[in-house]
Amino acid sequence: MSTGELLNIDPQELQFPFELRKQISCSLNLSNKTDNYVAFKVKTTNPKKYCVRPNTGVVLPRSSCNVIVTMQAQKEAPGDMQCKDKFLLQSVVASPGATAKDITPEMFNKESGHNVEECKLRVVYVAPRRPPSPVREGSEEGSSPRASVSDNGSLNTPEFATVSRAHVDRHEPQDNSADVNSLSLSLSLTHTHTHALTYFDTFSISQARSLISKLTDEKNSAIQQNNKLQQELELLRRESKRSHGGLPFIYVILVGLIGIILGYLLKRT
Repeated sequence: MSTGELLNIDPQELQFPFELRKQISCSLNLSNKTDNYVAFKVKTTNPKKYCVRPNTGVVLPRSSCNVIVTMQAQKEAPGDMQCKDKFLLQSVVASPGATAKDITPEMFNKESGHNVEECKLRVVYVAPRRPPSPVREGSEEGSSPRASVSDNGSLNTPEFATVSRAHVDRHEPQDNSADVNSLSLSLSLTHTHTHALTYFDTFSISQARSLISKLTDEKNSAIQQNNKLQQELELLRRESKRSHGGLPFIYVILVGLIGIILGYLLKRT
């Protein structure tokens, strides 16, 4: 905790449990230990990386205020897990009844003669908290009755050792049954998951077969249509050949008729 003439600031370091691609927040508690209205302002060396709410405000006399500092999600972790970012919290006595709207940058200007207190805060990365293991919780629950007995009775007497062994013997089957129930639940979930996967696989296979059958029918229909068009084209070609082959025959007949008529006329003359 940092103690100044105007504000008590807690904590002195901004500790962020660092995790990639996740926004992380921590809070500052500002306590006004005077009978005056105290205005504050929070600055940082890396404003694009952090969001401070509120970054300016007024702490009422003998009251406190919380400031939330949020670090934006980071794509890469620093190699040594060290952070060089820093924050500066400035505080100054404000006029009675002042609000956040009354705060101006001029209030924190030392050159104007204002008595401005400053507190530097550094940023520290810490390891994220991990949830306790279920096995450890069970072992702690099993060991808690023995701890209470040792606190209340004679620890080294044979009677206590006998009672402790009996207590352990009574509780071990319960722990085993809990393990069996947990294993049964896990197997049930696994079976359900496998059944769901099998269902979706079967559904996908049936869809694929239906699509293949549809495409095959369309292909056969296209082949039949193509064969039909080829037959019609061949028929048209044959008819065209016949029509072209008939013209010389008619021409021969006409020439023959003309020759006969001319011969008949010549004989008559």
